[in-house]
Amino acid sequence: MYVSILRRAVFIAPASGSFVKPTGFMLFVLATICGFVCLAPESGYGQMPGPSGSPSSRAVPLPASGRTNQVGAVLSQESASPNGAETVSGSIQVSGDYTGSVPAKDLPPGPITVSLAGAVQRGLATNLGAISANNSVAASRAQRIQELSALLPNLSASASETVTQINLAAYGFQFKLPPGVNFSIPSVVGPFSYSQLQGSLSQSIYDPVQRRNWNASKETERAAVLSARDARELITLAVGGTYLQTLASAAAVESQQAQVDNAQAVYNQAVTRKAAGTNAKIDVMRSLVELETQRQRLSAVQADLRKQKIALARTIGLPLDRELVLSEVLAFNAHSVPDTAAAIERAFQYRSDLRAAEAQVRAAELALSAARAERWPSASVNGYYGVLGPTPASTHGVFAVTGAVNVPIWEGNRIKGDIQEAETTLRQRQAELADQRGKVEQDVRTALIELETAIGQVEVAENNRSYARETLNEARDRFSAGVATTVEVVQAQEQVASTESSYISSLFSFNLAKLSLARATGDAANDLPDLLKETRP
Repeated sequence: MYVSILRRAVFIAPASGSFVKPTGFMLFVLATICGFVCLAPESGYGQMPGPSGSPSSRAVPLPASGRTNQVGAVLSQESASPNGAETVSGSIQVSGDYTGSVPAKDLPPGPITVSLAGAVQRGLATNLGAISANNSVAASRAQRIQELSALLPNLSASASETVTQINLAAYGFQFKLPPGVNFSIPSVVGPFSYSQLQGSLSQSIYDPVQRRNWNASKETERAAVLSARDARELITLAVGGTYLQTLASAAAVESQQAQVDNAQAVYNQAVTRKAAGTNAKIDVMRSLVELETQRQRLSAVQADLRKQKIALARTIGLPLDRELVLSEVLAFNAHSVPDTAAAIERAFQYRSDLRAAEAQVRAAELALSAARAERWPSASVNGYYGVLGPTPASTHGVFAVTGAVNVPIWEGNRIKGDIQEAETTLRQRQAELADQRGKVEQDVRTALIELETAIGQVEVAENNRSYARETLNEARDRFSAGVATTVEVVQAQEQVASTESSYISSLFSFNLAKLSLARATGDAANDLPDLLKETRP
């Protein structure tokens, strides 16, 4: 229920023509007929404006959660493996839209050489996660434009030519005139026609609810833009992590190929010594088993490399049937662990997902303000101007202007319900913001721990690799001198293979930890070009 206070100005001018002076009774009857003609549904447009007031605006309810629908996830982590040669191993897990892409265009023929930065740029352009995030921004922008339209003038124009005939008996008119009256009223009027050309204007003068709805939609759009920026950070982490994992697989293939060559050399040496009678057959068989084992491992790591290249190509929109050449190698550069407090403060300043959560809270605050403003009055103006007449050549101007003020009085507790719903949404989003701040801090602290651990892991793995290589060289020399069997050589080979695998894994964990820290602080895209620089031999 609302009170509508209006002031109307109407002007209706009849078409020019000559009339016979009617009697009072005739005027009454003609006025009645004309009224029904104007109001009849068959007659199209009437000359009088429609309802003078409009219902009060309502606050647009927001979803309780401000977190947008997750199109996927990208997680990097280190896991402990105390039973293996390496005590900590890193991994990158990509799911949802971030694993897919649309095909890239204008690709050169032949093998495609990709650098780390180039792969990320391709991912930002073709990854499905980025496309989905951009579409969410476009949808939020469209919603904001729709809310703005309620505050802007609405203009329309119409032209019509109407031919109609009305059966007055259908409306209850039964004309029975006294005998001797030289006048008759037909029960069927028409057919008759009229032409109309009209322009209409509707403008909100003061509507606090619609204005707050518009402001809330702007904050929602801003949150979508920030979420899209965060999606770019996740794509950087996904593509960068997958690229690093592919580099690790390529390094594993190269290292395993060296193990196969070494096992082949030991086997050849055992066969030569057996032929010379200085070695037992069991040494030949033992070295052959080691050779076949190393070949089997080589086949496994080669298959893993091919799968990693397919996953990388799929992430950045490259054809899956093209050869992918990675132009960079895993590297280790001296790196100090940043100060924890400074890193957390940087993350609070730059993390786009945290700023998006803040924008969602502001949108909920504005939605609550809009719900409370439903109790306030609103003002609007409506009107039209046009020409109306029996023919296009004989028309006259007609117009109507209505200004209205609507004051809500009783809405059956609807406004109270809208306010309570908006309050619930605000509390939920405030809780999500507090949780998001905790998650950001957790990401930074976890990334710092992983980086510190990875630095120590690389140093230990590098020393172990050097010791294992030295042990293998000594074992081969002892075998050549006849003072050792292939048992000692095989054991040394297994140690080298294990330490090489540990070294490659530690390099991958180190570079992934740096990339994860950059993502945790909200600046992965800027830190990425320096990720594999300053290689230390």
